[in-house]
Amino acid sequence: MTPPRPTGVPILRLGDVLVTGLLNELDDTSALAFTAELTERIAADGARGVLIDISRLEVIDSFVARTLTELTTMARLLGARVIVAGMRPAVAITLVELGLRLTGVETALNAEQGLTALGWQRMPRPPGPLAEGRP
Repeated sequence: MTPPRPTGVPILRLGDVLVTGLLNELDDTSALAFTAELTERIAADGARGVLIDISRLEVIDSFVARTLTELTTMARLLGARVIVAGMRPAVAITLVELGLRLTGVETALNAEQGLTALGWQRMPRPPGPLAEGRP
């Protein structure tokens, strides 16, 4: 099997969590390539969680909605939990108006809440010069 063609969508690893974001609307080919690339990374990195930030998406069509649903199912089969974070109100309204369901897709209001749900915590800054912005 040949490795998936890179989509140009950054996928960062934070411990056992992969973090990625959709920076603009994906066409069908890019959505399929992104799915293949992300599932390969889940398996290769042994990721237990994936955060997909969609806060920059202004619209979502039925194909991308279906792709997110299928990606979540694939990730679960590979042992990872997926959280889609940052959905704009207009996108949520459109999904409901079109009768589209993101069945099985967990959502979070923003990336920070999504990471928290995946077990990450914001650590308080230690007192001292670094906390005050001095070297």
